[in-house]
Amino acid sequence: MTGAAEAAGEQGLAGVDRREAAVVVRDLVKRYPGRARAAVDGVSFSVARGEVFGLVGTNGAGKSTTVGVLTTLVAATSGTVVVGGRDVRTDPAGARGRLAVVTQHHNLDRSLSVRQNLVVHARYHRVPRRRAHDRADALLERFGLGDRAGSRPDRLSGGQQQRAKIARALMHEPAVLFVDEPSTALDPRARLVVSEVLGEVNARGTTVVLTTHDLAEAERWCHRVGIVDRGRLLAVDTPAALGASAADAVAVELVVAPGPVDGPGAVVAGLGSTAGVRRVEVAPAAGTDGAAEGTWLRLRLLTGADPTVPLAEALEALRGWACEVREVRVSRPSLEDVFLELTGGAGR
Repeated sequence: MTGAAEAAGEQGLAGVDRREAAVVVRDLVKRYPGRARAAVDGVSFSVARGEVFGLVGTNGAGKSTTVGVLTTLVAATSGTVVVGGRDVRTDPAGARGRLAVVTQHHNLDRSLSVRQNLVVHARYHRVPRRRAHDRADALLERFGLGDRAGSRPDRLSGGQQQRAKIARALMHEPAVLFVDEPSTALDPRARLVVSEVLGEVNARGTTVVLTTHDLAEAERWCHRVGIVDRGRLLAVDTPAALGASAADAVAVELVVAPGPVDGPGAVVAGLGSTAGVRRVEVAPAAGTDGAAEGTWLRLRLLTGADPTVPLAEALEALRGWACEVREVRVSRPSLEDVFLELTGGAGR
């Protein structure tokens, strides 16, 4: 591990007292036979007790393999991992008793009721029978599933299934809860409910480690995030600090109507070639003053620390293409901006 990845590893281990750490990962490597590149290549970080920590990265970045090692599902090639005070290599059973996993897949037992899913999980972890039944009832009520306790999982909505999986994971009172892509395939309302549930779980003292490729989600939910790419940890810090670390960058948002130029693609390509503009992102924006939905674009330009010249040139280019500019706003770079800068962008 060298350069930025080494610095990120030291940063990830800094600032958390090892005695107060819920998770400690040092020099973690995972290699699969026949693959030239390691799936995880010298990753180091720690997670404080009571923290919500996110591993963010695209599919194949290495975050799921990392969590696989942390949860004893994948054997490391080398390195040290301690979860809840237990070494996952020398004491995997002890580590499993201190952690729980919520996968993105709906893996509730369809042959059992929701309540039975929770009780069976608790009994597997040797929770006494009466305690298991009482805790199942309490968790189902706490997560708004009391009236669905006797239902089969297939009768639940996606958001309800996710809440049921979280409730099941908490049955043996784990020290660390791992959640893989917590809002995948959920509608906005279900995402909000799951967000509230995870917030409540964390507020009661459970450490949460989540993996996600949704950077806005990580920015909202996590106290700190680790950016993973190609098996390496590139940066670890709070979302705000990561945004502030891009001191030489500014984000400029424009809402424009494309005009007679050859569609949004031509606008994006043209602005992308403007001096001082590092990257252009585009998303639909609702029109105003009678403009049809979808006829406006919200453009986000990442520029250098001083956006004056590139913004002036961008506005001049837009006027030359007869594009109407509705809104201009300058802001700090987001976590997504930092992620794309560190990883080389979506088109790498």
